Amino acid sequence: MQNKFISDKIAIIGIGLIGASIALAIKHKKLPFTVAVYDRDEAVRAEARALSIGDSVADELAKAVVGAGLVIMAVPVGAMASVMQLAASHLSPGCVVTDTGSTKRSVIRDTIGLVPEGCHFIPGHPLAGTEFSGPGAGFPSLFEGRYWLILPNGADAEKVSALEDLLAGLGAMTEQMSADYHDRVLAITSHLPHLIAYTIVGTAVDLEQDLKNDVIRFSATGFRDFTRIAASDPTMWRDVFLNNDEAVLEMLQRFSEDLSYLQRAIRWKEGDKLFDMFTRTRDIRRSIIDAGQD
Repeated sequence: MQNKFISDKIAIIGIGLIGASIALAIKHKKLPFTVAVYDRDEAVRAEARALSIGDSVADELAKAVVGAGLVIMAVPVGAMASVMQLAASHLSPGCVVTDTGSTKRSVIRDTIGLVPEGCHFIPGHPLAGTEFSGPGAGFPSLFEGRYWLILPNGADAEKVSALEDLLAGLGAMTEQMSADYHDRVLAITSHLPHLIAYTIVGTAVDLEQDLKNDVIRFSATGFRDFTRIAASDPTMWRDVFLNNDEAVLEMLQRFSEDLSYLQRAIRWKEGDKLFDMFTRTRDIRRSIIDAGQD
């Protein structure tokens, strides 16, 4: 692929699952870039060096971003503003800045006024991940066949195209949308399921000791899946819920109404209503498989 940024240096701030996977994918795909990575945690930086993640591991954020044509903020959404504040004075004119956060209105709100004039801020969000975190969790095929949502946010079309070309080079499929729509979609497809998973596992924790032990010992697939989701990074998800509260609360209200409907159907032995709901939801699962997103 052709490099369309102002330089061939990419800076990745945050060396967790997403940041490490981006760096590993660039190397694995042999894309024409050099990658500098940085994390505020010294232990994480040491692990990244040991795993050879990136061409260089900077001990200071400024050293990572200086001269970069693209800066990727792969940090929790609550940390975006502080990262942008530290990076702003070291960014090269004409560079592109993007992020990987799971909320978009808050990221735009917190960072847009901090991006220096002459730089191009293009928010983004890869719809890929696992319950694991840290540099060791990264792997180069994470983005293969996965959507990476792009919010042009009024940015120069050529810069948006350059970013989309890079993401396609990582194996991702890009799609453009607005911040409001993104946050509502992700509230139901990602944020609410995580909230439910945390709640169900939390309920198990509060059970009587013998019952709790047997719930863990005899966990069937459903509960195992919930515990997998609930094992996700607590800092990231705390920030997600605090920064997408409006959309999450809207979807939570809808979920609560549907749950009450099912409670009534169970109480009154209305099997036809249960069967209809389960049939419709099974069709949704089939459509996800057909779309290659299972």
